[in-house]
Amino acid sequence: MYLTMNIKTNKILLVDDDPDILEFLSYNLKNEGFNIFKVMNGIDALKIAAKVIPHLIILDIMMPEMDGIETCLKLKSLPQLRNTIIVFLTARSEDYALIAGFEAGGDDYITKPVKPKVLISRIKALLKRYNSDEETFTATTSLLEFGNMTIDPEKYLLEMGGQKFNLPRKEFKLLMLLTSKPSRVFTRIEIFDHLWGSDGSHVSDRTIDVYIRKLRERIGEKRIVTIKGIGYKFET
Repeated sequence: MYLTMNIKTNKILLVDDDPDILEFLSYNLKNEGFNIFKVMNGIDALKIAAKVIPHLIILDIMMPEMDGIETCLKLKSLPQLRNTIIVFLTARSEDYALIAGFEAGGDDYITKPVKPKVLISRIKALLKRYNSDEETFTATTSLLEFGNMTIDPEKYLLEMGGQKFNLPRKEFKLLMLLTSKPSRVFTRIEIFDHLWGSDGSHVSDRTIDVYIRKLRERIGEKRIVTIKGIGYKFET
C-alpha cells in the first residue's frame, strides 16, 4: 500500500465509543477531503479495517470490551495492515498509557481535547512522513547483513538466526538508522528527529527507551550499546 497526498485517496478509520467525538473527527476530516470510516468499538474496527485497508486509523484507548491497546495489537497482527498508521486518541496523559500504546505498535498519539487545525496538521504530517519513509525504504532494495542478522528494507523484515520478525514501522525505522552507520553514536535528539520529525516535541523521552528495548529483545543486548547521556550505537 503506497500513500499519496491526494487526500481523497487516503482512507481513515475512526474508532471511538463516544459518538460526539466520532462526529467531531469525521466532520473535520471529511471537510479536508479524506475518505472516512467510523466504528464505536474494537471488534468492529478489526472487521472494517480488514475490509477497507485504511491508510491511517485514529484509535481511542479507553473503550469497553476491547480497549485501544488490545485492538492495536490485533490490528498489527493482520498482514494486510502492516503499513497502516495507527494514532491513539486519548484523554490520558500518563506515561504508562502512552508507553503501552507504543508497545502495542502505535505510531503516534493525539491527546483530547484536540483542536481541528492541530488534528488536520498532525494527520497530514503523518501521511507525508510515511511517504518519505516508503521512498527511503524502497530505494534501499538490497538486503543488509550483519553476521546472523539480515534486514530486508522492502518487507520491513528482520531475520535473526532463522527467525523472522515483521517489525512495526517506527521500530524498523530506528533499526535502519542505527545500522546505517555501525559504531556511529546517534544522539537521542537525532533519533527523535528521525522518528517523529518536527512533531516529536509531544513524545515522552521514555518512548525511545521502549523502541530500544524492543530492538534489543529481537537482536540481542550487545548489538545496541548505550552511550550514557548521549545516545545509542549499533555494533556488528
